[in-house]
Amino acid sequence: MLINELLEKQHMTKYRLSKASGVPQATINDICSGKAELEKCSAGTLYRLAKVLGVSIEDILESAQTAYRSDFETFKSNTCHRVKDMGDAAFMIQVLESDEIRTLYECKWYPEALYLLAMLDYLSRENSIPLCTRYNDIRARRLSKPIYPAGVLVTSKVLKSEAPLRKAEQEAIPEFRRFNIIENEVRNVV
Repeated sequence: MLINELLEKQHMTKYRLSKASGVPQATINDICSGKAELEKCSAGTLYRLAKVLGVSIEDILESAQTAYRSDFETFKSNTCHRVKDMGDAAFMIQVLESDEIRTLYECKWYPEALYLLAMLDYLSRENSIPLCTRYNDIRARRLSKPIYPAGVLVTSKVLKSEAPLRKAEQEAIPEFRRFNIIENEVRNVV
């Protein structure tokens, strides 16, 4: 299992992982022994472990050889947290070196692949870095239906109006809107 391998490679004990991540040592012991199933762990637990171990949540879940796919809102949140925690340049380098966009795309996880590519393009613009041309074939794609943030969908339902949807579309970050992903805030994460 990846966690055991990473602990060994980093000369880290389960106790130290527990202290650094805030995940109870009993939980880590259960995960490492296989008693607890990773796909049943909370996103918060996986996020904290991944952060301390220097890997993505997807890496941890893939190591369990599962076909786990978090909901899109969770994926977006995890991506924004990765950017915040790592910084723009380190995030971009990790995404490019791991070829995560291509991997997600080949798994037919199109919203995730396009969201990650949009984030890469957005960060390139924000930091005045030329776009990586490796993904031009994917840049030519777009989702057939727009994906709105959950909060916008709820507001639209409560108000029984499409006005919040239209407003969100107008305020969307261009790199995301290009792929039919309506996203207007990627920096303000808690």
